Amino acid sequence: MKAVFNYIISPVSSRYNNKKVIDTENGEKEIILNTEIFNHQYVSRNATVLAVPTQVDTPIKVGDEVVVHHNIFRRWHDVRGIERNSSSFISESEYTCSPDQLFLYKRDKDWTAMTGYSFIQPVEETDKLSTDKEKELVGIVRYIDNSDYEIVAIGDLVGFTPSSEFEFIVNGVRMYRVLTKDICFNYGDNEGKETAYNPSWAKGS
Repeated sequence: MKAVFNYIISPVSSRYNNKKVIDTENGEKEIILNTEIFNHQYVSRNATVLAVPTQVDTPIKVGDEVVVHHNIFRRWHDVRGIERNSSSFISESEYTCSPDQLFLYKRDKDWTAMTGYSFIQPVEETDKLSTDKEKELVGIVRYIDNSDYEIVAIGDLVGFTPSSEFEFIVNGVRMYRVLTKDICFNYGDNEGKETAYNPSWAKGS
């Protein structure tokens, strides 16, 4: 199957990441974390590329693992309460994905952000009077695109604009997907400045 303007993708494991295996006295047990089909936090965002668009210039190749928008795999209920698939649905193992719904791809075990996107890991809050675990709108750049945007580099401590961040889990690390243009401060190389924050629940994702 080929697409003209969209990718054809398949979820890496399943459409939802709402199950977790835990160790018990009687061996491993699988538990269901959430049964709400509309909750985006439990929708899988990792996919394998089955076909690339023929009319779009892209670095993506067939077989690459990619990180995509959660709405591609998410089910929903219409006004009558009937469960529906997204408009991307072809079959349980095939979905269309437009170029603006694909944010990150892996090649030779290395992740690279698509043009215009950065992935930023939050840092620990150091204000003892604050109840927050992480500093607001500040983080460390982990992935960035290969464009000519030279103001920001991997490992830099940056600040970004409010409401520009969207949460993703990549390789067990919680990050924010941010448009590179929404990075408004660069505090330089983070070496020795701030401690990256990653909640324990993300490591098992």
